[in-house]
Amino acid sequence: MCARPSRPRRLRTRRPRRLVAVPVLLCALIALGAPPTAAADGTDRTDGTDGSEGPGTSAEVVRLYEEASKATERYEGERRAAELQRDRVKKLDRLLADERYQVAVLHEDLGRMASAQYRTGGGLPLTARLLLADSPDELLRGRRALGQADLAVTNAVAKTQRAAARLTTARQSAERARGVLDRRTARLARLKRDIETKLESARWTLQGEADEAVAAGRCRGAVRLEQPEPAATRAWVAPVETYELSAGFDSAGERWARRHTGQDFAVDIGAPVRAVGEGRVVRVSCGGAFGIEVVVRHQDGYYTQYAHLAAVTVDQGDAVRAGQWVGQAGTTGNSTGPHLHFEARLTPDLGSGVDPAKWLAERGVSLQSASTG
Repeated sequence: MCARPSRPRRLRTRRPRRLVAVPVLLCALIALGAPPTAAADGTDRTDGTDGSEGPGTSAEVVRLYEEASKATERYEGERRAAELQRDRVKKLDRLLADERYQVAVLHEDLGRMASAQYRTGGGLPLTARLLLADSPDELLRGRRALGQADLAVTNAVAKTQRAAARLTTARQSAERARGVLDRRTARLARLKRDIETKLESARWTLQGEADEAVAAGRCRGAVRLEQPEPAATRAWVAPVETYELSAGFDSAGERWARRHTGQDFAVDIGAPVRAVGEGRVVRVSCGGAFGIEVVVRHQDGYYTQYAHLAAVTVDQGDAVRAGQWVGQAGTTGNSTGPHLHFEARLTPDLGSGVDPAKWLAERGVSLQSASTG
């Protein structure tokens, strides 16, 4: 039931949303290992209320999750664009260096030709060269060849210099664009940090409210939250979208009386917790080692438990579909840090658990050590 605190995660953009009524049930924490508190009306709520309340901190956490997801997506897009622009500047730098090298080589060729011309008599008066030539035709042919070579090199130098000038202009333009992207990326990074700071504060406010309600022995009524439409094409899903697996089924731990009875998912406080499949809520309770928990009975007769929650988004008797939110993750009860404790059971009660990872795998859901899907 325990896990180390989770690390910050990359968030994904959600699907279209619909409003659903959700009760947030935060109940009394009794001594560790004590049974969950149940209401006299059989709904497992200590106050027996079913009235609606304002969305409060739960909705604020959901809103900030959405904002953080969008800010992260925009930031990553700008960061990738800036990286591509930096790569373009580097490529232009390489091309410009090549062109400048070619100009230098051609200038050296011109210098060598001038030196050779001087050494072979290029510096003598025309009449002297005519006298030394075997014939006037030979001299004219030599002058024509030298002139053509000189012209070719001069033209090549001019062409290369023009190419270098174009590359210089392109590089300057690319550098300016890169600067704009860098400034936009920096601005988005600041916005992203601000949203994440607010989200972290809201998470711990939500957890504080859960702890206070549990300690006071009271349950609050329903609130209204927005959540994505469940994936209609998937019969079974993982209980959380983004997670790292921590304590596994039947593992040993000093905080457990026997062996670990479920699978822990390291997630942030307030992370949406989903029903893994279609079913009906048979228990929403608080207190005891599991803190705030939800138990769902599925159509195949198995039960799943979602524990250590900071808030719940369903009430006892509610029908749920695969992917529908049943709560928000937290660290209530016998917990060392934010995580979801998930069990698959033969009955609604502790002690009838089976390996959740194998149980989900039999239903087409493969858990990864780290997942964002």
